[in-house]
Amino acid sequence: MAQSPTYEGRRYARPGEDLEDQGLGFDLGTMLRRRQLLRVAGLGAAVAGLTAACGSDTGTDTGAGGTPASSAATASTGEIPDETAGPYPGDGSNGPNVLTDSGVVRGDIRSSFGTATGTAQGVPMTLELTIVDLARNAPFAGAAVYVWHCDREGRYSLYSDGVTDQNYLRGVQLADAQGKVTFTSVFPACYAGRWPHVHFEVYPDRTSITDATKAVATSQVALPKDACDTVYATTGYAASVRNLAQVTLSGDNVFGNDGGTLQLGTTTGDATRGYTVALTAKVDTRTTPTAGGAGPGGPGGPGGAPPSGMPPRR
Repeated sequence: MAQSPTYEGRRYARPGEDLEDQGLGFDLGTMLRRRQLLRVAGLGAAVAGLTAACGSDTGTDTGAGGTPASSAATASTGEIPDETAGPYPGDGSNGPNVLTDSGVVRGDIRSSFGTATGTAQGVPMTLELTIVDLARNAPFAGAAVYVWHCDREGRYSLYSDGVTDQNYLRGVQLADAQGKVTFTSVFPACYAGRWPHVHFEVYPDRTSITDATKAVATSQVALPKDACDTVYATTGYAASVRNLAQVTLSGDNVFGNDGGTLQLGTTTGDATRGYTVALTAKVDTRTTPTAGGAGPGGPGGPGGAPPSGMPPRR
């Protein structure tokens, strides 16, 4: 009887298929075995950095939002996947930097601040993020969390046609003793090509937020379909109904690699009183972030206004 093929001493889980088709369990076992061998040689720190660099989102608009290796790593630790900040971060990595403005640390992000006076309309949404520091296995108290997302029309303040003079739906909160931050906002739209989502960056402290390179994690919250269906049936979200019908969570270019397992928020509430979206995000301060903001013309796409005010994929 023919012997099952092996790789690094391990028999194939699927003998009739190629090495790259052996499945997540086989890949994870291979990765862990390599880490153990390298730790014996005193190179554990190096392989941790290599795994983070090779197994995460490339930061491009059209990328898959992470490779199978990245999925294996986050599945084993629960660490929130690194994702692209997209072309409209407003953190100074691609044009405007709202994080240097007085007033950005706030809980209610529905209205613009400073000299801007606009207010985003839509179904009320409370966003609750609980940040956990995996390095200490404890709540990340004092972490600064920057949140931003599109408005009901699918536009991003500071960038999109009609709202370049606004900075609403952007803000920073400092995590409490339980690692929790809470934002009052409105439910974002679903625009063409992307599953409805909220962007966020985690910084180690308040003083770090003026420098995007100091973010220890950049990721996105996926919004549950049942809440989206209910919200998009209300006034002002008509375009989102059509756009949501053309995308799936599993086919999304960010969440699709694992169906948003660690990024899918949970919701309570209704479209009349508003929804609360909650997510626990575990970050590892011992690893180097592999995604984040993008400069003009680089990963994440250009920062110009999109046609008809609807942003491209990011």
